[in-house]
Amino acid sequence: MMKIIWMAIAAGILMGTTGQAAQLQPPDWEAKAREVVQDLASSKFDVVEAQYDDAMANALPHGKIQEAWTGLIAQAGAFQKITAVQASEVQEYQRVSVTCEFEKTELIASVVFDADGKLGGLRFLPGASATPWTSPAYANQAAFHETPVTVVNEKFELPGTLTLPAGKRPFPGVVLVQGSGPHDEDETIGPNKPFKDLAWGLASRGIAVLRYTKRTLKYGTASSADPSSLTVEDETISDARAAVALMQKQSGVDPKHVYLLGHSLGAMLAPRIASGDTEIAGIILMAGNTRPLDLVIVDQVHYIASLPGGDAEQMKKLVAEAGAAASEISAPNLKPGAAVEVLGAKTYGAYWLDLRGYHQAKAAAKLTIPMLILQGGRDYQVTKPDYEGWQKALAGHANATLKWYPALNHLFMAGPANSSGMATPAEYDTPGHVSTEAVSDIAAWVASGGKSI
Repeated sequence: MMKIIWMAIAAGILMGTTGQAAQLQPPDWEAKAREVVQDLASSKFDVVEAQYDDAMANALPHGKIQEAWTGLIAQAGAFQKITAVQASEVQEYQRVSVTCEFEKTELIASVVFDADGKLGGLRFLPGASATPWTSPAYANQAAFHETPVTVVNEKFELPGTLTLPAGKRPFPGVVLVQGSGPHDEDETIGPNKPFKDLAWGLASRGIAVLRYTKRTLKYGTASSADPSSLTVEDETISDARAAVALMQKQSGVDPKHVYLLGHSLGAMLAPRIASGDTEIAGIILMAGNTRPLDLVIVDQVHYIASLPGGDAEQMKKLVAEAGAAASEISAPNLKPGAAVEVLGAKTYGAYWLDLRGYHQAKAAAKLTIPMLILQGGRDYQVTKPDYEGWQKALAGHANATLKWYPALNHLFMAGPANSSGMATPAEYDTPGHVSTEAVSDIAAWVASGGKSI
């Protein structure tokens, strides 16, 4: 599910495929990317549309980019200025990250050009927070050290970090798997880094942790040979299995006691990851949905639309669009190549048809390895009906442990002081840390070999 729905709405992820023709003298990619953003800010949408490659032109009919930009401004506030630009080459593509300051937040425009200089991809992602991350109180930096690693899965190379405890080896290990959308290894959201919290907290308690950059962040449209055929196998599953295999080879890690921890979409997919040929000692599901993903998104949008302070007309439109997308996704005649727009993001039938055939709770019920299912009571994205789905599917399973945390949100953080009731998207802008209780529970469960906590 969308990690932060309003960010996903603001992002209006716009993707196309890119061409491969060579060019003798490449243009100034940073300057071109600046121009794209400035043209959007100046409402020169026709100028931007004129730069599309064929796939972008097909995916984004005339006027769509204006709609996406209008939705972004409604959430992020007025565009202020560009503060930084950085170009990088990803295979045959040029990707430029343009850091943009808006009235309410900072976003990074990821602008992709093909070798002909045509616009092949455009999306807006949450920017780096002005509030620096600080170490949680439960982390003892003297108790571990970190080493860079690379998760290699065929042609894809994903940078990551191994956090290894000090002391007597071997250690049990945990591999972290992010939620949906492009994510760095820390699963950074505003000023928060829940995966860095988990890595440092668990390593302080004698558990090795491996976390890595998600493929869709590093490779974008190149995450699969054909963007229209991308599924969760490309987005998450095969990379997670490669990460587990890498963890099992690390000196100081017990290869027979490597666990997989998934958050949000990662939790939803954890039973499927563990059902493969990877030797996983157990799985930890943090905020994993049991309801279909498209219905979860619809409920999230309805909830956000009910909050005070939003643009009523814009919210009404988003609710209608989310419902229409869910209807397309669930249609019996959905084709793999059919384009489905979900909150401004171009997705394809192949992705949704793949998920249609996967039932996470049933898959979990077939597993014999230990499972730890954790859920925050203030989580508005994955809610009590999802937790009850795990309870029902795993009732009577001696290998399953479930725990409910009434005060925690989707990030397993308590939110601002004196927070009560369901969390809101704005809560993710408040600096915090994964709760001590959740970290301690996970550590105790892993150390015991997956026995009840």
